[in-house]
Amino acid sequence: MQEYDALLMNHSWDLVPRPPQSNVVSGKWVFKHKFKADGRLERYKARWVLRGFTQRPGIDFDETFSPVVKPATVRTVLSLALSRSWPIHQLDVKNAFLYGNLSETVYCSQPTGFEDSAHPDYVCRLNRSLYGLKQAPRAWYSRFASYIIQLGFVEAKSDTSFVYHQGTDTAYLLLYVDDIVLTASSQLLRRVISGLQQEFSMKDLGELHHFLGMHV
Repeated sequence: MQEYDALLMNHSWDLVPRPPQSNVVSGKWVFKHKFKADGRLERYKARWVLRGFTQRPGIDFDETFSPVVKPATVRTVLSLALSRSWPIHQLDVKNAFLYGNLSETVYCSQPTGFEDSAHPDYVCRLNRSLYGLKQAPRAWYSRFASYIIQLGFVEAKSDTSFVYHQGTDTAYLLLYVDDIVLTASSQLLRRVISGLQQEFSMKDLGELHHFLGMHV
């Protein structure tokens, strides 16, 4: 499965003996159908999701955070882009939560159907976040924000939006979990997208048409 391959490629965990009295978070496979904009089936999707409700506050996780941009910010940026005749692109980050690094020690069970036959009683000590973890959105945002700031962007204080301004070049980036809206002059837009794709696996969906229930 592509999801399981992504977990291994990202070195998401180390297989270790189960520590005494440790809390092991269980998980399950979630199967979905992904459809194209016209309603046709695009692909089948399977994701290993942890049962975050079994985590213990203060032990398995501390702070939680959901990276969502405010609707007022979206409207403002779209208005600016329109007034300057800038292209507006939408990007989709693949397996975004798998990029987040964990500061807590979290153990989870081996994925069903992919257990290590030589060590069936071992557990996974997580190095990176997985879907379902309480701290997964925060870990992903921290990783993304630290990289986008290296590209020259400045983090907004009010929500998960970023501004790039160097000389006459200006760009605005809006983040809603794993969906990105990016606008800038054409040449700068391509440079920013290229820089993001060097660090994260993401798909350029082209010009923005729908975002947060809004038709653009």
